[in-house]
Amino acid sequence: MINETYKQRLSAKSVIRELSEYATARGQEIGYDNVFDYSLGNPSVPCVPEYTEAVIELHQTLSPMDLHGYSPSLGNTEVRGIVAHSLAERFGIPYETEHIFMTSGAAGALAHAIRLVTQPGDVVLTFAPFFPEYIPYVNDTGARLEVVPANTTDFQINMDAFCEMLGPEVQAVLINSPNNPSGVVYSEETLRALAKILYAKAEEYGHDIFLISDEPYREIVFDGATAPYPSRYYDNTLSCYSFSKSLSLPGERIGYIAVNPRATDADILAVICGQISRGIGHNCPSSTVQQAVARVIDKTSDISIYERNRNLLYEELVRLGFEVVKPNGTFYILPKALEEDSVAFCKKALKYDLILVPADNFGCPGYFRMAYCIDTEKVERSLEALRRFVQTEYPN
Repeated sequence: MINETYKQRLSAKSVIRELSEYATARGQEIGYDNVFDYSLGNPSVPCVPEYTEAVIELHQTLSPMDLHGYSPSLGNTEVRGIVAHSLAERFGIPYETEHIFMTSGAAGALAHAIRLVTQPGDVVLTFAPFFPEYIPYVNDTGARLEVVPANTTDFQINMDAFCEMLGPEVQAVLINSPNNPSGVVYSEETLRALAKILYAKAEEYGHDIFLISDEPYREIVFDGATAPYPSRYYDNTLSCYSFSKSLSLPGERIGYIAVNPRATDADILAVICGQISRGIGHNCPSSTVQQAVARVIDKTSDISIYERNRNLLYEELVRLGFEVVKPNGTFYILPKALEEDSVAFCKKALKYDLILVPADNFGCPGYFRMAYCIDTEKVERSLEALRRFVQTEYPN
């Protein structure tokens, strides 16, 4: 018998994927260069050339077993050590090989981390705006995701609402900074306040509360800044990382969990992840890709392109009268729609070949997301379409 839970999901497809499919079909009609597709967060800048060079060299020099064989269940041991050393150097936290578990991207990291620190019936809290896939990521484990309402003033954490929802049934808190979809980076003040609350509540309730930090956009930060690293502020933190965005390698599906060395049972959590893999099939990511990313561990693609795109869009949105918090990272921006119904707003935009995503599923009804990981030249051309859209549909 077919599993009805998954069968029913076929009638509730991702709005992002639906809009992306619409953009592709429209592109076949008028040429995709004429469709201003801001729907999908697919990195547009090339991967670093050193990565390509590393892959070529690995294929030319390694034995077939080293190149194509299964890696150990926790990941390539040498690569885990390189990741640990890089994190220790960058963030001043004494990571060792034993604290790293290699995964199939950030999704694989989250799949393990959630199962690692929750059991069926537990609650995981996250903060709006949030990545909608968190819902199946958490709920399919048997735990339950609950969403803290957004602080739309600056998209930092709504601490008052968080404290109201943080009861003894909460075993984990899931954060995403830099944030998809707002582009906001949680400040050091925010992370300190969050850690203070978690320490106090863990002591009050008599059990650990883990912080699961989803960090695929960690390196994409603008204006010369860096993103504060959550593990510096809270011991029971699991950092879930992907090289998809920093190296423009989303299709290679490679990432890791970094267990804070000060976390409860830090020396065995990666080993437990290996046991979790036996049940969910996320084990043994590509041997070749693990070794290739290790050779470019501290490099990034040219993120200045995203910063340039952000500036162009933000300045035009402000000129057109949108309420919008300026992103300080990622390649997303989350303006407030010019009418209460953001779905209707985004449907009207389609007439101008603007593909915008209503943010209702991100926990922010009345807002819309633009993923500006597209060519700068296309961003520039889209501004005229954006102006026509606003002036025609929402005249003063």
